[in-house]
Amino acid sequence: MLQRFSLEGKVAVVTGASSGLGVAFARGLAEAGADIVIGARRQDRLDETRRLVEETGRRCLAVKTDVTLVEDCQALVAAAVETMGSVDVLINNAGVGTAVPALRETPEEFRQVVDINLHGTYWMAQACARVMRPGSSIVNIGSILGETTAGLPQAAYSASKAAVIGLTRDLAQQWTGRRGIRVNCLEPGFFASEMTEQYNPAYLERMLAQRVVMGRVGDPAELVAAAVFLASDASSYITGVVLPVDGGILIT
Repeated sequence: MLQRFSLEGKVAVVTGASSGLGVAFARGLAEAGADIVIGARRQDRLDETRRLVEETGRRCLAVKTDVTLVEDCQALVAAAVETMGSVDVLINNAGVGTAVPALRETPEEFRQVVDINLHGTYWMAQACARVMRPGSSIVNIGSILGETTAGLPQAAYSASKAAVIGLTRDLAQQWTGRRGIRVNCLEPGFFASEMTEQYNPAYLERMLAQRVVMGRVGDPAELVAAAVFLASDASSYITGVVLPVDGGILIT
């Protein structure tokens, strides 16, 4: 049974891998046996992630990537195939969050969030699906804010993450039966990241007390474990699902 969770012999692409959860995904999938290809806009931070992955004994390729640019997404996938031989897993993690009141949010601010969180997710999924073999897995990283609110003005972020849910289901319907590619979505709750670092401590304490049944922030390893499950053959009969990893927020 444990062998079904192994990513040995697989190549995983992780976007947004220059910080926070992206780093955790890259290292965690490497520890599960995958060779890793990472993409992000900050090359210096990306190189640090590459070193962390290589410490696990797995190969790692770092490619500077802006997921809002279709050509960058295609170049990342082409580099993965040329260097590693295949793309078997995509962790579609690149994203950005804002907290701007809706009456003050500019068109540019709104469009930037949607461009990265939704369009970037689509362009990466599209580029990977073109080269993936049957049995491959795409894991989109959504958010519980695609299904609920959390007391902050996050219209653009919430809208983009709700759209990722719809995108996940449609791509699963299109690609699983015809191409053998499973497409699922993880919905993180409160985890340490660049976005949560911007939260007021009093706000986070209140949310943990009032909304999180488990009463604490999630450990990144808990989210990575769910990603390994969806990436691996352990979830070979699962597609089109949205899996919250939120400590119980969605039941409050």
